[in-house]
Amino acid sequence: MTAAKRKTPRAPKPRTRDSDTPARRAAARSTPPSGAARPRSRRKPGSVVTKLSDMGNRAVRQIQGGKNPTVQIPTRTLSNVTFDPKRSIIELGDQTQSRALFNVGQARKFMQTMLVASACKDLVESGKTTSIRDLYYITKHTIQGTKQNTFDEQEESDPIIEDLEVTIDSLREEMHLFASNRGAMVGDLTLVDTGDTIDLRRLGSGGWSVPSIVEANVIQFKRCDAKMILLVEKDAVWRRLNEDKFWKKHKVILLHGNGMAPRGVRRLCHRMVHELKLPLYVLVDNDPWGFYIYSVVKQGSINLAYESLRMAVPQARFIGLSSFDVEKYDLPSNVSIQLDETDHRRAKQMLAYPWFERKPWQREMKKMLSQGVKLEIEALSSKGITFVSEEYLPRKLRDRDFLT
Repeated sequence: MTAAKRKTPRAPKPRTRDSDTPARRAAARSTPPSGAARPRSRRKPGSVVTKLSDMGNRAVRQIQGGKNPTVQIPTRTLSNVTFDPKRSIIELGDQTQSRALFNVGQARKFMQTMLVASACKDLVESGKTTSIRDLYYITKHTIQGTKQNTFDEQEESDPIIEDLEVTIDSLREEMHLFASNRGAMVGDLTLVDTGDTIDLRRLGSGGWSVPSIVEANVIQFKRCDAKMILLVEKDAVWRRLNEDKFWKKHKVILLHGNGMAPRGVRRLCHRMVHELKLPLYVLVDNDPWGFYIYSVVKQGSINLAYESLRMAVPQARFIGLSSFDVEKYDLPSNVSIQLDETDHRRAKQMLAYPWFERKPWQREMKKMLSQGVKLEIEALSSKGITFVSEEYLPRKLRDRDFLT
């Protein structure tokens, strides 16, 4: 990814639940309202099928009782997101919004919610999985006697899936829905993928393609000789490390997320950290977007605040690229890229993140701003094509030169 194509997201700021800490931004455009949303209770008991059935049965009972059938949807907005400093994760609060059938402004979304819920229930019961794109077509049809479609674009069905996730407290993957594979993995690990044994030590240059659904009923970990996990931002850097057999020399599980780590990669990292008891290191570009990628892996994201407990890795270690690496590794000035106005604005916003309030992170970001430049990981190649695998990362690990 070239510097010209890199865009730092314009996400909103979560509020902190620590009353002694000011309300902080999580990539926001405005200051959130005062007061903290109470975190919602986790998790709703019962199987996915049971929870989907209960939602439909409640609507039926409401109709039979002469009431307006209504679904309560947890609010996925800035005002309902908080940062828990004790857990060091972003959480969704307990605020909800009603979605009723007999309401002109809500009827369409109520219908869409029930359609998607019904389709997901059928999927789980059949033991089949499908893509979120397929689900759009499965649930799309013209309403009898009208010219209206249940869905006009996938942009309508995707948010309904997310609403359903948070309503029944289940990942979309638990509802047998998946997105396209993104990311690859190699390393000192043997796993089982839907019954097939995969030795990640013997997968050549391409590695194992990380699927969207990586729950324990699909992916099981077997023999693990690794001592750590390294998540890199870019496929090109991952390929360099794989070709140089960095993972073999240092007993590493090496994976990439092809930019912002997708849900499957983040969930897999979470599982490996907790089940294999391995530390997670993150290697990203030295720019606001790279820092944001790390923060999503570490604390979770606004959009998926309701799943932070199953995706975020608060103990994740930022191993680079650091703003201090230019001097520390004597990188030439011609490999740096000038920060633009957007970079400056985003970096200043990130200085106010609750999880970046610690002095080492304040120094890191202020150093980038004072230098006025950013660096891509590939800038290390100016010192030699194998510098990242043979000098940079080994030294970082040896010196324990990372931030948390």
